[in-house]
Amino acid sequence: MIKGDHGSALLTAEGLTKSFAGVRALRGVDLEILAGEVHCVLGQNGAGKSTLIKTLAGVHRPDEGAIFWLGERIDIPNPEAAIEIGIATMYQELDVVDGLTIAENIFLGHEIARGGFTKRSEAAKQTRELLRRLGHSNLSPNTEVGTLSAANKQIVSMARALSHDIKLIIMDEPSAVLDSEEVKNLFHVVHELTSEGIAVVYITHRLEEIRQIGDRITVLKDGRTTATGLPVAETTTSDLIKLMTGRDVENVFPPAAPIADDAAVVLEVEDLALAGVFADVSFSVRAGEVVGLAGLVGSGRSEILETIYGARRSTAGAVRIGGKTLRRGSVVAAVREGIGLSPEERKSQGLVLDEPIFVNVTLSSMSRFARAGFLNDRAARATAREQIQALELRPADPDRPAGTLSGGNQQKILLARWLVHGTRVLLLDEPTRGVDVGARAEIYALIRALAAAGNALVVVSSEIEEVLGLADNVLVVADGRVVETLPASQIDEHGVLDLVMKGTAA
Repeated sequence: MIKGDHGSALLTAEGLTKSFAGVRALRGVDLEILAGEVHCVLGQNGAGKSTLIKTLAGVHRPDEGAIFWLGERIDIPNPEAAIEIGIATMYQELDVVDGLTIAENIFLGHEIARGGFTKRSEAAKQTRELLRRLGHSNLSPNTEVGTLSAANKQIVSMARALSHDIKLIIMDEPSAVLDSEEVKNLFHVVHELTSEGIAVVYITHRLEEIRQIGDRITVLKDGRTTATGLPVAETTTSDLIKLMTGRDVENVFPPAAPIADDAAVVLEVEDLALAGVFADVSFSVRAGEVVGLAGLVGSGRSEILETIYGARRSTAGAVRIGGKTLRRGSVVAAVREGIGLSPEERKSQGLVLDEPIFVNVTLSSMSRFARAGFLNDRAARATAREQIQALELRPADPDRPAGTLSGGNQQKILLARWLVHGTRVLLLDEPTRGVDVGARAEIYALIRALAAAGNALVVVSSEIEEVLGLADNVLVVADGRVVETLPASQIDEHGVLDLVMKGTAA
């Protein structure tokens, strides 16, 4: 394969269009990728990013437009052709096989064989070299992938790409499930790849990452390119938001309403523990207050929320709502007393994706909408329409399957569900994961509005900036213990990380 010089045009797309069942997903996308650069592609959910990725990866073929590789027009009829050309794609949902070893995953589909027999020793040797190249020589080729962390699974996916003669790697939301240290390592690996002349297309919703990793930016909106080749150093965040949304959206958090001096304590958590996961967790949340849990992935943040909700049975301590102690390990008791959870994995744990919006919105309040054991669809739809209007959920169709909505609108469905139920305490685990910048601003405003209405909220987020921006008070969690509790106004991101590191080392 012909190799491009560092900084020369590697891939160029001109006027790409693509339609599905009469709906135009791409309406004229232009893109130029240079050898050795990190090119960030931004856009709200539905902007066309996924379709563009799959078009470059050979999953879809464009209806119109052209793709050029090193100046020559090419056709990419299938993913195998993309790999042969030199294009590999790492999707957000990694395509590793948990039951196979690292070496088996890396050479899956292009096994090293002779005489019809796989050469395991040669595969292991080449795997070790690929892992060393990616700075992970500590991993064994014979380790089963199912035992690896999300970060290490990404390394396996990258190694698989590099087992081919790859010059362009497309990464779709690679940092979505990583903590801050893992993100730093990811960035180091990306820089190593680009130093070799490999180009990286980096897709993310996190604008702060672009400053750390990106060279140039392309922005999509409604299937069109609104800007391409923007130098990161010369482009402001407000400019990017306007290009993505078509309007000025301040990437800041709404101001918090003051909490009344006599605000009642709604949620009390006292010496809560889950053996082997966390211990001695105590805090309270007043009406109108947002409490944030900050810490690294694996610190126990999500498990604390799940235990409060009753999805896990605590081994010690108590949870009280309005002074009433809840039965341990009972979701039914928690929901009855007014606790609602929006889980980290909303698609698999929170929503019934094949069911319409109105079913998902009324799921926790079925007794109110049932007659003789059957759902009163008319009443459920009417209630769902009220929430759709109040939360500006799009599209405004109660019969639309939840799985067809963007991440931001799926999050709104979960908020609507608990509003319909009359919930007093909302536990929000990663409320903006996979949500674009425009929808984030809406969700932040909703969280603030819910607090102002007298609800008590607990927020967990991997983004420390988000915790500090939303919370009135912050609990810093490390290795399953609360190492500090203080007002959000009295600490910054560096202070949180310092406490986390000290707590982890203790």
